[in-house]
Amino acid sequence: MSTRLVNVVVDAADPHALARFWRDLLGWRISYEEPDEVDLRAPPDDGWRFDLVFVPVAEPKTVQNRLHLDVASASADQQMAMLERALELGAVRVDIGQRNMPWFVLADPGGNEFCVLDPRPEYAATGAVAAIVAFAADPLPLADFWSEASGWPVVRQGQDFASLRDPDGRGPWLEFIPSSHPHEVKNRVHLDVAPYPDGSVADEAARLVALGAHQADIGQGDVPWQVLADPEGNEFCVLTPR
Repeated sequence: MSTRLVNVVVDAADPHALARFWRDLLGWRISYEEPDEVDLRAPPDDGWRFDLVFVPVAEPKTVQNRLHLDVASASADQQMAMLERALELGAVRVDIGQRNMPWFVLADPGGNEFCVLDPRPEYAATGAVAAIVAFAADPLPLADFWSEASGWPVVRQGQDFASLRDPDGRGPWLEFIPSSHPHEVKNRVHLDVAPYPDGSVADEAARLVALGAHQADIGQGDVPWQVLADPEGNEFCVLTPR
């Protein structure tokens, strides 16, 4: 039994407008659009085997997100061009305590923080998005949990960080870094996983609960998927097999 990562989901007051921002910044395409959901798909060469999904919520953003995207660059000139492009599209610079860092911290038009990274060899083949970054009180155990949930092995780790990667070595990293800020409100950015076609939602949810997750009620009602929270309280969905 296993699950795999299938979506990165972003809550938005205006999912259509926010999806257009990210489409224009990353150069991706809209693969699905309905009133209550907009999906972006990366070019095949980027190696993403899942979607960036935008869904509507009424609640305003109140705290720094626990998950964010790092945007890649191949050179100093490209990093500056990406910064300028993001600002032209409606992003703003934000201060989250960074000092004298070689990357830029911005917020998209929905207030979601993201970084425009300096060129780094480990991100040379990721495509437009270098990493999905998660803050954690205890990064190594949380990375182990998400390795089981995503099907991605832990390929790099230190005393206070761990990084996962798709077994085929393509697409973004999934990275866990330390933070002293606790999980306070429902995350505005979350991950979706799904069983393979021969699996079941109930069986995989039970497996993940045995690994430290717990059931979560975010008002989802009667739906064919299950909402869980990981060992540090981060909500995620176990979708139907696919």
